[in-house]
Amino acid sequence: MNIEQIYTGCLAQGAYYIESKGEVAIIDPLREVQPYIERAQKDGATIKYIFETHFHADFVSGHLTLSKETGAPIVYGPLANPQFEAIIAEDGQEFQLGDLTLVALHTPGHTMESTTYLLRDADGNDHAIFSGDTLFLGDVGRPDLAQKAADMTQEELAGILFDSLRSKIMPLADEVIVYPAHGAGSACGKNMMKETVDTLGNQKNTNYALRADMSREEFIAEVTEGLLPPPQYFPLNVKMNKEGYADVDDVIERGTQALSPAAFEAAANETGAIVLDVRDKDAFAAGHIPRSIFIGLDGSFAPWVGALVADTQQPILLLAPEGKEEEAVIRLSRVGFDNTLGYLKGGFKAWTEASKEYDTLSRISAADLKELMASEEAHVFDVRKESEFLSEHLVTAENTPLDYLNDHLSQFSDSTTNYIHCASGYRSAIAGSILKSRGIHNIVDIAGGFEALKENGLEVSDYVCPSTL
Repeated sequence: MNIEQIYTGCLAQGAYYIESKGEVAIIDPLREVQPYIERAQKDGATIKYIFETHFHADFVSGHLTLSKETGAPIVYGPLANPQFEAIIAEDGQEFQLGDLTLVALHTPGHTMESTTYLLRDADGNDHAIFSGDTLFLGDVGRPDLAQKAADMTQEELAGILFDSLRSKIMPLADEVIVYPAHGAGSACGKNMMKETVDTLGNQKNTNYALRADMSREEFIAEVTEGLLPPPQYFPLNVKMNKEGYADVDDVIERGTQALSPAAFEAAANETGAIVLDVRDKDAFAAGHIPRSIFIGLDGSFAPWVGALVADTQQPILLLAPEGKEEEAVIRLSRVGFDNTLGYLKGGFKAWTEASKEYDTLSRISAADLKELMASEEAHVFDVRKESEFLSEHLVTAENTPLDYLNDHLSQFSDSTTNYIHCASGYRSAIAGSILKSRGIHNIVDIAGGFEALKENGLEVSDYVCPSTL
């Protein structure tokens, strides 16, 4: 028996490769499937099944392409209604994989088709569960994403999730290993641990949602408390996963067309494409194409694109570090952004050598800001999440979270300098690019972010309880 967790950090997503006696099952594959095929070939094995725990909202799964390439059937749990051929498993249905058995346990609540796959070893002992978004480490799946599809309230779905956990998962032995679909950083939960594998026994002891003395009403209240609106791209990804999508190889071929500065500029003007600058924040600040949006590959790239670009069909032109163009196209496709039209050949250097106009993002050190604030008022905006802001923040700062920056544009003054920061500088550079694209140019990014502000002794607040605001 061989179980491999294939974890993609930028999406906080875990796919799984299970092999026994030359037969392989893949659970929740990413969109680019060649690595799974090559892994099976290395083992001299055949991919027999592709299991989906539910219709994913935060990424486009590779189930259709992998099935096309290997002939392996796609398996969903009860109540799934995909618009393509698939096995819709019954609750308790067993699937043989070499000398192992995978059992479909219907665990609705996150979505109504959500299914946990229980793996039994060659002796028939329960070994592990692949829990999808039903059970995370430290949390459970949010119950608000499937409200429209299920025609239920989030409270009703949370109640169903409570029943699923108590009847299907918690009765399993403590030594059963838990392999979830996501870890810390995913928007599919709110309290996930940084670890990506654990025992069910430890989760029973540490996961607030699995408390033995917890009532159904308490569970519903705690699971639904503090849920932020989901990213805009989530329903679009669900639609693609249910209905189908373009072959990723075609997406890559179109998206990696090299364009001269003149052709790049013409494509932007003719198609209404946004210019997405995926270099690092320092390079963007030093010089960038006017009105381009910065979202660097070195951060949570795809989730931030999904959260900030409203339409997955939006045409995109890339300014990428040399050799990173295909990576950028692939990572965009993982969250359903398939309409990349090409990239700037020669990068930003080629743009300046062609005597094209460019812009910069002004920056200031935390030390210089401290000196400035000793003699005059400074308008400081903190673009971290509200929860981060409430935990600790510069006493004079206003909170304008990056996710909802467009709702706060009126707070940025046209008549004075606006200073922005996040935790370390990645999100504030994104915010700066968005503000400049909206015509707000009196923006100065605080280098090093909140950590640098604290290190330089600027006055910060203690924790603020939301109820006192």
